Amino acid sequence: MSFSWTGLGSSASAWGNLTAEGNGSGEADPAPGQASERLPSSQQARALFIIRCVVPSLYLLIMAVGLLGNATLLKIFVGRSAVRSVPNIFISSLAAGDLLLLLTCVPVDASRFFLEDWLFGEVGCKLLPAIQLTSVGVSVFTLTALSADRYKAIVNPMDIQAPNAVLWTCIKAIAIWIISILLAVPEAVFSEVANINDADNVSFTECIRYPLKDDLHPRIHSVVILLVYLLIPLTIISVYYYHIARTLIKSAHNLPGENSAQSKRQMETRKRLAKIVLVFVGLFAVCWLPTHVLYMYRSFNYMKIDPSLGHMVVTLVARVLSFCNSCVNPFALYFLSESFRRHFNSQLCCRMMPRPQRSASYLHSSSAIRMTSMENARNTVTMTTLLNGHNPKQDIAL
Repeated sequence: MSFSWTGLGSSASAWGNLTAEGNGSGEADPAPGQASERLPSSQQARALFIIRCVVPSLYLLIMAVGLLGNATLLKIFVGRSAVRSVPNIFISSLAAGDLLLLLTCVPVDASRFFLEDWLFGEVGCKLLPAIQLTSVGVSVFTLTALSADRYKAIVNPMDIQAPNAVLWTCIKAIAIWIISILLAVPEAVFSEVANINDADNVSFTECIRYPLKDDLHPRIHSVVILLVYLLIPLTIISVYYYHIARTLIKSAHNLPGENSAQSKRQMETRKRLAKIVLVFVGLFAVCWLPTHVLYMYRSFNYMKIDPSLGHMVVTLVARVLSFCNSCVNPFALYFLSESFRRHFNSQLCCRMMPRPQRSASYLHSSSAIRMTSMENARNTVTMTTLLNGHNPKQDIAL
């Protein structure tokens, strides 16, 4: 799962290396239009239609949906002080990383279905792979931090929450971005534009990750990427959620008697937030696992090319899934969080209504939301911190 843009610009014989992220090996990938030339004539028109029209249209849909969802999420969580909390700051960081990917890598990748040569220069060849890997790092490391936060809130509720928890969370989110950028630096250092001759001796320019004759680096790179950006974080998250599940099962039978109703309500909030984070983690794993597996396969079959239509389809599905991960989180949150759904609907109504109707309706909606939030806050703030090591506000925001 390298994030180079080797791609879409060589002969049909290299179909097997078509990849949104590049195959990381420097192998040449086919131009989509050329790839269909070696298919049976009955399949050429269908394949060309899918490659030239359907897939780019799907990319455009992913961009539109992702930009709408993530931009609205950021506006809600960053623009309203009432909903700023530890989980929401991490989720906002996730949205920012997804926006970065949607605005840079997705358009370039979509354009490769119409271009046979790399037209984005040496700078683009170095920046785009690093940007994509940075976005993936922000996603998986932030999900790990979110899981750790839920672990602390549920398994270790006696821990004293720092009074400036939101500030510290912002610092952690910034640190995750810095670490992700540093880990992506090698992508920028080693990526380069090169002239490649395909099997038909046709020359074209491509952005490649490694020297064409080197088959060791792709294998090392694929294993490191798989460990750092998938297996190790998911293992840590699994350990956290194992302890979270045990604690929740025990708490169902052993709640403090004095504040039993309030404690149950607070524990339900904990469970709901943990469920949201777990759904985010599951979506990330499902969306990125095919890309990891495909890159591993290519890295260990470096000198071989699979020109089959089936391999092309698998590659396209993997790349579309990986980009879909950048647009699904806001909508998963929409269905899982009533509070976020209310704010999201309010934002959409404000954008869609004519301005004369908008002010009265918006004021009424905002007042209702504030009153509901205040009521929830009054109900929650009366609880002791015995079950909640965090400030109550940290968990009612979602």
